[in-house]
Amino acid sequence: MTKPCLALAIAGLLTGTMASTAAVAKIELDIEEARIDAAAQAMPQVVGRYQALVDSLASQYSEQTDELLMTQMVARQGERLWQQAVRDVQSGGQDDRPLYWGRLAMKTLLKEQAPAFKIAPWQRNINLSAVEKSSRGFSNISFDDDVAIKILLTGFDPFFLDRHIDQSNPSGLAALALDGYQFSVNGKKAQVQTVMIPVRFADFEQGIIESLLTPFYRENSLDMIFTVSMGRDDFDLERFPGRNRSAAAPDNLNVLTGANKEKPIAPKFNGKTLNGPEFVEFSLPVTAMQSTPEAVSKWKVNDNHSVTTLAKGQFDASSLTQLQSETSVEGSGGGYLSNEISYRAILLQQQFNSAIPVGHIHTPKVQSYDAQIESEIVEQIKAMVIAGAESL
Repeated sequence: MTKPCLALAIAGLLTGTMASTAAVAKIELDIEEARIDAAAQAMPQVVGRYQALVDSLASQYSEQTDELLMTQMVARQGERLWQQAVRDVQSGGQDDRPLYWGRLAMKTLLKEQAPAFKIAPWQRNINLSAVEKSSRGFSNISFDDDVAIKILLTGFDPFFLDRHIDQSNPSGLAALALDGYQFSVNGKKAQVQTVMIPVRFADFEQGIIESLLTPFYRENSLDMIFTVSMGRDDFDLERFPGRNRSAAAPDNLNVLTGANKEKPIAPKFNGKTLNGPEFVEFSLPVTAMQSTPEAVSKWKVNDNHSVTTLAKGQFDASSLTQLQSETSVEGSGGGYLSNEISYRAILLQQQFNSAIPVGHIHTPKVQSYDAQIESEIVEQIKAMVIAGAESL
């Protein structure tokens, strides 16, 4: 996957009037980017799906002489990647993986190639951030003017890729399938906008969820928020997210937090410990979301009250009052980033004293990739979103 990009990069450098071999400093690829070669061998059509967009970025990037125009171009190419992935899924291509690998190919290119001037490390980092954000849909959240019910839904990248390099994530597929989706609720127009969240602890600690949601809570400009991830055997609506991390599992950069069930650890936020109660409670319309049409309800939808605390172990909590003096080990969503995204979203809602319903959906799990099952998962998520909107 990287070799064609590198060839284009070299060609651009040789023809650029201000470029030289010294302009390209050797930058080490991170763990995610380093997996591209193995992924390309395992599933070349998936990994190379958006090679034309990567090549377009390469040719334009090598010619850039203006810093501002360069960053704008990089962001535009990232947004094109997101939009193309959305179009492909919504036209029947039930696969979230090409977006993930296409993004990594673009980032690899930006590390291996230089524009037509000697780029500083901080300038390169700005470009990497630009393509990262725009290719996740963050710069593409826009509701039509006549929309009365506005819904935000988040999905996740594929993860545990060292187990299954061809792993998909149905929550990410749902995000691509539902971006821009419109439907009618009691004569009112509803619309869904979506973003894709990385499976990386560092992004969470740097405030990716808070920066995404703060404007919506501050301006009260949404009507419902769904965070979605891949989980267990059925659908679980995670009632009591917990504050602490406890999963002894790596993120996509193979980072381990050091947490486990005997030693849960609170996450960070901008360099400090994330302060909040040990447990919070979601506000999704559970009954409505459990009552979706039978035709699309392939899986049971659980109102999951299960939590784990240091003192009591695992049990089904009846209320936040019951959890008041406990130390969280696992929330209803577990002890990994699926639980954490929900905790952060709800905590921020409380801090803004917002009435926007918010909560987490865990989808049934898939091993590697299964187009049929994932398509059925997406259809049930869509039905749950519609049912949620109808309850407003």
